[in-house]
Amino acid sequence: MCNKMKLWDRADLACWREALRVRGRTLVFTNGCFDILHIGHVRLLEAAAKLGDTLLVALNSDDSVRRLKGLSRPVVTLEERAETLAALRWVDRVAAFAEDTPLEIITLLRPNILVKGGDWSPDRVVGREVVEASGGRVVIIPLVENRSTSSLLDTIRHLG
Repeated sequence: MCNKMKLWDRADLACWREALRVRGRTLVFTNGCFDILHIGHVRLLEAAAKLGDTLLVALNSDDSVRRLKGLSRPVVTLEERAETLAALRWVDRVAAFAEDTPLEIITLLRPNILVKGGDWSPDRVVGREVVEASGGRVVIIPLVENRSTSSLLDTIRHLG
């Protein structure tokens, strides 16, 4: 069943990835918390989708977000974040990972293109070595200035 609304498990993703390889399709991969979706996220996803045939977004689990961002995060649950992202026309699949980094899922999928936002330098991108060793590349998409989930939350706190 092809249903991008579900959170894909690793076994299903491995089969899906192999089908993409057989058909010669380019897999673009990005990851993050995507806690409160904003214009920076939307522009990153749109730009990422244009780089290949299929875009997979890997989401940090709720526990992973808490470890990375603090106990007040995420604001939006994993299931809601996944459904919101899957609703975007540029996103073909959504997966989740419980680890602090997406290295395991990147190693499993070996995407052709690994995309991160401009707050990352290529040498700091987790999974870069795996992707490049497989013949892929890392692409950094410029940030939308003054747009982040943290800044949105700060604004909301000051309004309240």
